[in-house]
Parts: sequence; structure tokens; C-alpha cells
Amino acid sequence: MVNSSASSTEQKNAVPPLSATIVEPTIFDLSSRGRVGVRMPESDVPAAEPPPQHLLRPELPLPELAEVDVVRHYMRLSKFNYSVDGGFYPLGSCTMKYNPKINEDVCRLPGFLFTHPLQPIETVQGNLALMYQLQEWLKEIAGFAAVTLQPAAGAHGEFTGVLMMRAYHKSRGDDKRVKMLIPDAAHGTNPASVGMMGMTVVTIPSDERGNVDLKALEAACDDTVVGMMLTNPNTLGLFDENIEKVIALVHGCGGLMYGDGANLNALLGIVRPGDLGFDVMHFNLHKTFAVPHGGGGPGVGPVGVAARLADFLPEPLVGILEEGDDDKDMPPLYGYVKPAKSIGRMKAFHGHFGGGFVRSFTYIAMHGPDGLKDIAQYAVLNANYLQARLRDTYHIPFDRICMHEFVAEGQFEGSDVRALDISKRLMDYNFHPPTNYFPLIVHEALMIEPTETENKDTLDAFAETMIKIAEEAKSNSAIVKSAPNNTQFGRMDEVKAARELVLCCWLPEGYDLDG
Repeated sequence: MVNSSASSTEQKNAVPPLSATIVEPTIFDLSSRGRVGVRMPESDVPAAEPPPQHLLRPELPLPELAEVDVVRHYMRLSKFNYSVDGGFYPLGSCTMKYNPKINEDVCRLPGFLFTHPLQPIETVQGNLALMYQLQEWLKEIAGFAAVTLQPAAGAHGEFTGVLMMRAYHKSRGDDKRVKMLIPDAAHGTNPASVGMMGMTVVTIPSDERGNVDLKALEAACDDTVVGMMLTNPNTLGLFDENIEKVIALVHGCGGLMYGDGANLNALLGIVRPGDLGFDVMHFNLHKTFAVPHGGGGPGVGPVGVAARLADFLPEPLVGILEEGDDDKDMPPLYGYVKPAKSIGRMKAFHGHFGGGFVRSFTYIAMHGPDGLKDIAQYAVLNANYLQARLRDTYHIPFDRICMHEFVAEGQFEGSDVRALDISKRLMDYNFHPPTNYFPLIVHEALMIEPTETENKDTLDAFAETMIKIAEEAKSNSAIVKSAPNNTQFGRMDEVKAARELVLCCWLPEGYDLDG
């Protein structure tokens, strides 16, 4: 970590980037022919038939290493990474909150860890009871009539929800509805999900306060509207001040309201989307109820629906097949049920059980109703505290009381420093960057979400660093534009990483890179 009291001149004259001297070889570079990680004992059962010769690839360059070499390699790599456990991670729209370690202990209990999705229901009653209770809790938390746990992640939940909206209209003989209304502040996955359905996206602009523009919405509402997809609080971190009017307009033309539940952590215990009039909404268990999802971690996207959509939910749901008998100390028999007009399966088996369901169940059980309300209140308090501390330094285009996150502009008059440079410079001070360039309606956007799990000392340290970087941008922009200067590696070519997916330093003989 950089000494924050060091002057900009001292930092400019600091030692060269470590990336120039320290690079961890790949696992392939470390390979040495003949090394073995595990020596298996001689088998005491007949050997299985080997795969057919045409499926074998003897030239495949699998690395050969001892176990200790592998452990040390990945231990070194792990120290290069930045994580929620390592420091402040204010990635807006992603809710990278601390994940309580009791979640990890519970999801590794043998009864959860060593079950198989094809086991008879009589042998997994505990697992099914957990899934049933989680469905019930999510219904209560968001105010819906029914919940499915199947969708694999938020975008998958969106797709599931839109499928149900279409099925609902078709079941009523209403085939002319082809348009989905989506605000210009929406997550990009919203129009992507709609596009996959072959529907037409109609973009609704935001007004000067960051709400849905009511006049534009009213003009777009007609009898071809499937519905509207709305994130509330939206990606500006703002609660739509006209939400009831928005929902009334959409319902008034026969459309359905879809809620993008990505920002539900700002509403827990305070507002229920179902009570507002939303017909369908996906949850991001991996954001709202711990389970940080950065770096490819598991997503979980259950979907809740109002009563009129309950028959269209994907199958199977977890239900009670036989009621219990308290007098005989007999618990209910849990099993799978199929909604009457189900759109079918959305995922093999039953969803992300250990990584999502058990962790979220534990998180909700540990906090209880009052604790969940505290989470929302502290998330909103922390975001507003940071916004207030940075307001005099960074321009905040939609400057009003925010919810769990806010968006600032990362540029200054007379300086060529951009939002990306500010984010890279934050890495020099051991902070993870906020989200860059989203939402698209804010120029040079820095989207900051502190989460409820950070204390005032951390928020103050971050605010003071942001202010310091703003001063650097005006007095010594070179040090900001060349950042990060004091991390393990320097500034990466992010486009190259996305387009050239070959990670090996060498390629097998005859490998066609362009093929």
C-alpha cells in the first residue's frame, strides 16, 4: 500500500513498477516432464475400459508438477488479487459486500455438501425444507405470491420473467404485444433479455431528477406493450419519485411491470416491490444476501411473481406434498410441484444450491427482519455520507438524496484526467475502483456503492483519497494518467485481455492461433 502522506513528487520519483521485475510464470512454464502431483495406490478393482483412441490427444500439453509446486503457484497468484476480504470494494451496481464466514461453514455441512440432485426426495428432506423456506422468505421480503429458485443469475432471471410475461399475454389471446419499455438508465442485460425474445425495445428517457420521464412513458404506452422493465432504485442510485404513476401508466395500457431486483438491498424491510404493483421481479441473491459475485462467483437469480403470474412459473417448485402432524411429531413431506401453466424448466436440476441457497438462507436467518432493515438503512446512510463528502470535489449530475449508491463525474475543468485514470490511481492507494462509464447517461461516470458493511473510518479514508486524486489531477496529472504506479502490475490493456484469450506463454506444436 502506498503511504498516503507521501508527496506527489516523492511518488513520482518512486521505484519502478514491480511489474517490471516480478512476474509469476504460468503453470505451463513451471511444468517439468516427469513430475507427478499425486501417486495413486495400485487399484484393487478391475480397470475400466480406456476411451476410444480417436478421443485421446497424447500431444495435449498438460502441465506436470509436484503438489507443492501447484500450491505455491496458486498461493502466489492469490496474493496478486484484490478481494472483498482484502479491502474496500465500492463497485457500484455490484454490491460487493462482506460475506460472513458463517455462510461458508453452513454450506459445507456434510448434509448439504454431499447430496446429489437425483437423490429420492425422502433422502433430502432437509435440503428441500431449506429451499421451501427460502421461497417463503423471499415472497415475504418482496411482497409476491410465489417464487421460483431456478434461474442461475440475474440476467437469467430477467429472461425467465419476460418469458412469463409473454406467456401471460398469449394465454389471454393477446398476441399483438411486442414492445418492452426500458429506461435509458437500465442495466444492459434488460434490453439483451428482451432482444433474445425477439421483442422490440423502446427506450424511455430519464427526466432532470433521474426519474422516468412521465410524458415520454405516457406517449409510449399502447396496446402493443408487453410491459416495462424498471430498476428501482435505478442505476443512478435514485428511488423513482413517481413510481406509483409509472406503474399505473403501464398497467393502464394492459402491460406488466418487471422489477430488476439488482438494487433490492436498498429497500429491505422498508419497501416491498410487490406492494408497489410490480408483477414480476428477479432477486440477485448473490448481491442482496451476501455471496459477492465478482471474479465469476456464483450468481443466483430467483424470480418472484404476483398472483396472476404464479401459474406460469418454471417447474419444479418446492412444495409440501403431505402436511405434517404436530401431535405425532411428524414434519411435512417436501417434494416438487409443477405450476398449472409452467413455462418449463429454466435450468438443469434445481438451481445453485450450496453457493446460493444455503448462503442466502443463512444470511437471512442470522439477520432476521430487523437486521435486514438495518442493512438497507446503513447501505443508504453510507452512500449518502460518501456523496456528501465528495460533493464539493466531484460533480454529481443528479444530486439529491441517494439510496445505496451514487454516480459522480470523473473529470475536472482544465485537466485531461478521465474517470478511468481516477480508478487506476485508486489502486495505488489500495482501493478497488468503482464502476466506470455506467450508467451511460452520465459522462465519465464513477458509480460508487460503499455497502452497509463498511465503517466510517474506511469511508473517510476513501473520501480523502478521492479528494487527493482530484488535487493530483489538477497539479500533476501525469501521475494519475500513468497509474497504477505502485501495484504488482501496471496499467493493463483491457481490450487485449478480452480479445486474445490464449493465456499460455507458449503454444503446442502445430496449434493454429487463427483457426
